[in-house]
Amino acid sequence: MAAKKEFNVFMHELVPEHRILSEEEKEELLRKHRIKLSQLPQIKASDPAVVQLEAKPGDVIEIKRKSPTAGVYYYYRLVVED
Repeated sequence: MAAKKEFNVFMHELVPEHRILSEEEKEELLRKHRIKLSQLPQIKASDPAVVQLEAKPGDVIEIKRKSPTAGVYYYYRLVVED
């Protein structure tokens, strides 16, 4: 019997890159867009991408998406409790 191959969904080309912003980057994002942290879209702490990053509530996740028309663009989400 052949061994099962491990598959990491986060390495798939259709899954956008996720990363946690530093405190400085988070403050710059809020200042640049003149928004409050509470105005960001939310993502639950139990989301598989958040769990993979080991992010905690209050962190801001940057999602790097690729678009055939817009090129690369960034989307931001605030990690919240479930």
